This record gives sequence, C-alpha cells and structure tokens, in this order.
Amino acid sequence: MTVTLPSWLAEIPAGQTHPAAFATVSGAHLYGFPSDDSDVDLRGAHLLPLEEVVGLRTGEETLTRSWVRDGVEVDLVTHDLAKFCRLLLRRNGYVLEQLLSPLVVTTSPVHQEMVAVAPGCVTRHHAHHYLGFARTQWRLFERSGELKPLLYTFRVLLTGIHLMRTGELEADLTRLSGGPPYLGDLVAAKRFAEHGSPPPGAPGPERLADDVARLTGRLEEARDSSGLPDTAPSADAVHDLVVRTRLSARTAGA
Repeated sequence: MTVTLPSWLAEIPAGQTHPAAFATVSGAHLYGFPSDDSDVDLRGAHLLPLEEVVGLRTGEETLTRSWVRDGVEVDLVTHDLAKFCRLLLRRNGYVLEQLLSPLVVTTSPVHQEMVAVAPGCVTRHHAHHYLGFARTQWRLFERSGELKPLLYTFRVLLTGIHLMRTGELEADLTRLSGGPPYLGDLVAAKRFAEHGSPPPGAPGPERLADDVARLTGRLEEARDSSGLPDTAPSADAVHDLVVRTRLSARTAGA
C-alpha cells in the first residue's frame, strides 16, 4: 500500500525541546491499514544534554505531545536515547518497529548506527511481546466489535511469526504471508473508518477466534523452534553507542 503523509511532518522534530536522534511514523500507516481519518503517530528518540543526565535535576526521558494541524491529528512520543535503548534491549517490539520503520521523518548518524545494531537486539523473547499484544487486542475486539483491534491482532501475530522464523522485522500486514484469505477485504474496509466494524460478509466470531488461535499456536511454535538467541548480542554495542553519543555531544557543545 502506498502511504501518503503530510509534507510538513519533517518540520516537527526540529521544533521540539531537544534534538532528535530520529523520528519515524508508526501506527496504522506503518502497519499497512491506515484509514482516511487516521491520526499520524510520530515516534523516536531525543538527546538530553549531559547536564540533564548526570546531575540531580534530570531531564524528561519521555516527551509526549498531541495536536491537530490542517485537519490531521498528530501524536508525538519520543524517549531519551538511553531510555529508548534500554527498551530496545528489553524485548520491546514497539521500539524495534519504530526504529526500523521505513517511514522516516528525520534521521541522523546515531539513528543509522542504531539501525545497524538492531538485528543484534532481537531475541526469541520478542515473541512474548507479540503474544501479549495480540491477547490485548483480541480482548478489545471482543468488547468493542471494531475492525481496528481485529486487524491489530492479526498483524502482531503475523509479524511475530515472521520475526521468529527469519530474524527480520516486517510490520506491514499487507506484506506478511500466512494470514487468512479475508484479510485483504478487512484492510480495504478499514480505510473508510478508523473505528468501523467488520464489513458485511466478514467471517463470524467463531471463524475469527479459530484463526486467531491457529496463528497464536504458530507463533508459539515459531518461538520454541527459533534460532534466535536468548540474549541480545548487541547489548555491549548499544551501551557504547549511548556513551559515545553523550560524550560527543558534550564535546561539540564545549
């Protein structure tokens, strides 16, 4: 699916309190099923100055902001580099997807180095993230009946299976194989309403539950047979990256 995003997104990171290591688009635009009225989820990492890291008064590790521009709702969340990297090493699929998102709004040498070491941050335990996320979204679908959490359920299961089998991250549902044949129709229906229901003719609750259970089992099997490591081989490299970035920023500002 071709993703169309506002041209002014690139202006946003430069206007924030702290310089950005990177900013990318996440959410439905990354996952392959944005609606015409979807908001834009910007995610990334910012760089706190050394004085706000080593002293008694520390800077904000997480910055959030939401607003509307030209009729588009924008949701911005960034973590300080150290916090982002801690999350990256804690089997957190959210930050892994944000880091590797192909929808890049702003980048830097630090971002490029983070992308380079990211494969060494992937472990078999990332499956726990995707299994947990799928359970949460499936329960939300059961309560609300909305199409969005249903697509999220299938997306995270298929992303997790692909990651366990290949070690490669693919967050776009339309690029993932192995899902039920009706997913294309659900994705097409989602375009017209962010909070709509499954379209007429969509599978009933029993068929959906069976397919979710089947994919959940496949993800568990892929986790158990995965050749991915139990711990992140890149942990030392990520630590070194954070230290070098802090010190180089201090030197540049001296």
